[in-house]
Amino acid sequence: MKLLRTDNLKGDLFGGITAGIVALPLALAFGIQAFSGINDPSAASLGAYAGLVGATLLGFFAALFGGTPSQISGPTGPMTVVTAALVSGAFASSGGNLAEVMVSMTLAAVFCGLFQILFGLIKLGKYVRYIPYPVLSGFMSGIGIIIIIQQLYPLVGQSGSGSMLHLLTGLPQAVTHLSLTALLLGLGTVAIIYLFPLITKKVPSTLVALLVMTGVSLIPGLAEVPTIGEIPSGLPMPFFAKEGVDLAGLDWAAVLSAAIIPGLTLAGLGSIDTLLTSVVADNITKTKHNSNRELIGQGIGNAMAGLFCGLPGAGATMRTVVNVKSGGRTQLSGMFHAVVLLAVLLGLGSLVKYVPLSVLAGILVTVGWGIIDFKGFKDLLNIPRADAVVLIVVLLVTVFVDLLTAVGIGMVIACVLFMKRASDLVEGGYSSQEMTNFDKESPWDDEHSMPDTVAHKIYVQRLNGPIFFGTINKFKEVMTDVPADAKIVIIRMRLVSFMDQSGLYAMEEAIKDLQTRGCMVLMTIIQPQPMYMLTKMKLIPEVVPQEHTFKTFEECTEFLKEEVKAKN
Repeated sequence: MKLLRTDNLKGDLFGGITAGIVALPLALAFGIQAFSGINDPSAASLGAYAGLVGATLLGFFAALFGGTPSQISGPTGPMTVVTAALVSGAFASSGGNLAEVMVSMTLAAVFCGLFQILFGLIKLGKYVRYIPYPVLSGFMSGIGIIIIIQQLYPLVGQSGSGSMLHLLTGLPQAVTHLSLTALLLGLGTVAIIYLFPLITKKVPSTLVALLVMTGVSLIPGLAEVPTIGEIPSGLPMPFFAKEGVDLAGLDWAAVLSAAIIPGLTLAGLGSIDTLLTSVVADNITKTKHNSNRELIGQGIGNAMAGLFCGLPGAGATMRTVVNVKSGGRTQLSGMFHAVVLLAVLLGLGSLVKYVPLSVLAGILVTVGWGIIDFKGFKDLLNIPRADAVVLIVVLLVTVFVDLLTAVGIGMVIACVLFMKRASDLVEGGYSSQEMTNFDKESPWDDEHSMPDTVAHKIYVQRLNGPIFFGTINKFKEVMTDVPADAKIVIIRMRLVSFMDQSGLYAMEEAIKDLQTRGCMVLMTIIQPQPMYMLTKMKLIPEVVPQEHTFKTFEECTEFLKEEVKAKN
C-alpha cells in the first residue's frame, strides 16, 4: 500500500463529509431492504444497523487498500438484491432464528471478500472490461426494476417478500390495504429528491428528503406508519461475540456450504459494480485506477464488514461522483466518509428510529429509477437486432431468475453472435490482420498531400479493426493519445469493418470528449455497417455534422486546405 497523500486534505475532508451525508440514508435504506423478507418486528432495526456497519467498514478499508483513490464504497443495489435473497432464505431454513440469519449473512460477506481478494491476486480485474454493453444494460436495468418492485410494498405501508412473480401478483391486494399516510410520505420523498436540486445542489436532496419527511411523519394527528425502530449503538462487535449466537450449536457444514455460492455471487457482482464505478471516477478525474488492487481493497473491506455483521457492498457510483464533485481526490476522502457514518453508529442512532419505512422506500425507488438504462431502451429499435435480443433476455433473466445467471447467459449469447459476425466479415473480404487492434501507425499512403499537421494542430487517428465490446477499452486508450493542443482530429475509419452497441457508445463518448475540448472532429471512409450504425443512432449528423464526413481522404484534405486558408 502506498503512503496516503495529504496534498488535497481540505478537498478530501469536504468530499468525504458530503459523501458520508449522502451515504447515510442509502445505508439505512439498503440495510432495511436486505432484511425486508424477514417477518419479525426487529427486522428493520437489524437491517438499518447492518447497512450502517457495512457502509462504515467497507467504506474505510476499501478506501485504504483499494486502487481507485476517489472511490466511495458501501451497500449498493445489486449487492443488496442478492443479500436480501440470502437473508430471506436463511430465515426460512432456520425456522426464524435471527442469530443464524446473521451468521449466514456474515459468512457470505466474508467469502465474498475472500473471493474478491483472490480475483485481485490472480489479476481478473482486467477481464470485467469485456462485458458487452447490452449485457450490462439489461443487467443494470433488471436490478433497477427489482428494487422498484420490492419497494412498492413499504411505499404503501405494507410488507412483502418472495420471488418477483409473487411480489407482482400480490401488488393488487397490497394496494387495496394501503396506508394513505405512508404513500404520501413516500411520494413526498420522491418529489423532494427530484425537485430540491432545482433550488440548490449544495445540499444533498436525499438527506433533505429524509429529514423533511421524517419531520412531517411526527406531526400529531397523522396515522402511524411503520418506522425503523431503535437500532443498536456503539462500536460494532464481531459476529461471534453477538448475544444469542451459539456457534457450537450450528451445523457448520450446512452453514458454510450455504454461504459459499452466495459469497461467490456477491463477489462477482461486487467486482463488476465496483470496476464500472472506477471507470466513472477515472473519466471525471482524468486518472487511471488499478483494477486488481481495487478488487483486493474491496475484498478486505467486505470481509471486515461481514465479520462485524455488516452488509456487503461495492464501489457506489452516486456517492463517488458526489465525493469527486465536492473535492475528494485521494483515499482519505473515502476514509473521512466512513468516519461520518461511524459517528452516527456511536451517538446518533437513537434519532434514526423515527424514520418511516415508506420514506426509505421513496429513496430507493429513485435509486432504482436511476439504475435503469433508459438510453439503452430508447435505442432498442435502432441497434442491431442481436444486441436488442441480448439486452431483453438479460433483463428478463435478471428480474425473474437471478443476476449471475443473467450475466452468464448474456455473455454466451453475445460471444456466439460476435463469432457469427466475425465469420461474416471475413467471408466478406476483411482479412484477419485488419481485425487486430488500434495500435499507433505511421501515416498511410494517401496522407502525403495533407497540410502540415504540426503547424496547424491537426491530429490523425487511424483505427484498425472492428470496434466492439472486446476492443472498446483499447479504443478508449488510443483516443486518449490525442494531444491536448489538437484543434482538428481526423478519425480514419477505412479499416473499421464493424461496430456493435458497445463500440457505438464508446465512439460517441470519445467524440463528445474531443468536442468539449474544442476539437473539430472529421471522419473519413466509413464502411457500410459502421455508417449504418452511426446514422441510425443519429451520431451522424447530430454529433458529427454530415459535412464533416468524407468518402475519400482526398475530399477531407481539400476541406482541410480550405479551413487552413480561411484561418490564415
